[in-house]
Amino acid sequence: MQHDLIAQARTWLAEDPDPETRDELAALIEAGDTQELAVRFAGTLQFGTAGLRGELGAGPMRMNRSVVIRAAAGLAAYLKAQGQDGGLVVIGYDARYKSADFARDTAAVMTGAGLRAAVLPRPLPTPVLAYAIRHLGAVAGVEVTASHNPPRDNGYKVYLGDGSQIVPPADGEIAAAIAAVGPLADVVRPEGGWEVLGEDVLDAYLTRTDAVLSVGSPRTARTVYTAMHGVGASVLTAAFERAGFPAPVLVAEQAEPDPAFPTVAFPNPEEPGAMDLAFATARRAAPDLIIANDPDADRCAVAVPDAAAEGGWRMLRGDEVGALLAAHLVERGASGVFAESIVSSSLLGRIAEKAGIGYEETLTGFKWIARVDGLRYGYEEALGYCVDPEGVRDKDGITAALLVAELASVLKERGRTLLDLLDDLALAHGLHATDQLSVRVEDLTVIADAMARLREQPPTALAGLAVTSAEDLTRGTDRLPPTDGLRYHLEGARVIVRPSGTEPKLKCYLEVVVPVADSAGLPAARARGAELLAAIKRDLAAAAGI
Repeated sequence: MQHDLIAQARTWLAEDPDPETRDELAALIEAGDTQELAVRFAGTLQFGTAGLRGELGAGPMRMNRSVVIRAAAGLAAYLKAQGQDGGLVVIGYDARYKSADFARDTAAVMTGAGLRAAVLPRPLPTPVLAYAIRHLGAVAGVEVTASHNPPRDNGYKVYLGDGSQIVPPADGEIAAAIAAVGPLADVVRPEGGWEVLGEDVLDAYLTRTDAVLSVGSPRTARTVYTAMHGVGASVLTAAFERAGFPAPVLVAEQAEPDPAFPTVAFPNPEEPGAMDLAFATARRAAPDLIIANDPDADRCAVAVPDAAAEGGWRMLRGDEVGALLAAHLVERGASGVFAESIVSSSLLGRIAEKAGIGYEETLTGFKWIARVDGLRYGYEEALGYCVDPEGVRDKDGITAALLVAELASVLKERGRTLLDLLDDLALAHGLHATDQLSVRVEDLTVIADAMARLREQPPTALAGLAVTSAEDLTRGTDRLPPTDGLRYHLEGARVIVRPSGTEPKLKCYLEVVVPVADSAGLPAARARGAELLAAIKRDLAAAAGI
């Protein structure tokens, strides 16, 4: 067994084109570190609906050039089998470690396979890549990014020619094509022959961003902005300048791309401490709102002044921003369909119903939301918003930021704030309070055990609220295809439990709806909502054994 492991590692080492990971693997072999080698060679990184994502390093269970070359070769074989020989594949990348290398390898493999490849001119936001696919008439697109994962991770996200991320059965067919790739030496990788796109593709995207705003709308909101050490700053500031908003005050320490993400534990605006520097900047600059992107700028976080909050600023939940943008679009006379995933607040459905707008609920992820027929607006609670589906069929943190700034400007002219509008929505539809119980694990069996426990012994009540129905989503529903998840409806509440598709986390999404008679009742309703959410979180953790 030990001998087989060393032999397997030596075979991989002989193929590895990257001196860095070759040295890393050679050192493990030399040291006879079979424990670490067993982890690296326990299988292969699985290609799923998020493409690939994992920790950088040597071996088939890590993100590295060998794994990426195989993924690119499999994708190329799939595209050719679909009759796309000679078609264009656009490749984008963020500023993480190895991203530029993985993009170049992908371009080389596509070119060698007889497809045309075009690489974005520099590290740019993921939505620019999603836009470029449709803009350039490509048959597929690849974005090298790990979004808001820790610094040691990278990833490989695949889109098809409609500009949406892959879904079944394409993901399984691409995975099979990757598994069928033979020795790396047989994968043709020329030194050139692909196109590096110019800034005109970014200019076209920026021209499109203007279209999300109403002609003649106020553009007065002042913002503090953080790029979270990612690639968003230059594009967002250009978009704000073109639109005529005041120039955002940048959080200087986080404005430039830095793959080490030195000022944050996790480069995700939702994580504790990630926004501390933005809050400090805001206390000095006194803006109307704070806007944050995650490192690949497909997500948008918003914080607002709140005298009742610690430090005078409050982060809005993704569900709150999702409802605010929906209300703004309704006021602007939007038509079409509003869509969200099952883990997002049910408030969107109530807003759409009252406005006479179509509404759809999908599985988690923009790969599903973006495919809704007639989509006008889609959002997900994890800070993702699609406000221009004809331009970008994915979440887009740049255009979402523009729309939030427009809404804040409209309200400012009326002497009102985003918090005032949230109060209006609570009075019209009931107070929708949401929270999340999220558990990060080292051992994935913890997640499997928790899901099994809940299936074997489903809770009959949470926080004293009776469970009125329980659904195992692996069986699918009349409107949703099967997925690994559990959904509980309670009297005035809803809970969904599912493993994360992109991180080693178990995620539990909680929502309570508290009726509100008038504005005087809002504080009590909020207190009741917070109390119920805390109790549901406690009881659910006990039921799941986490």
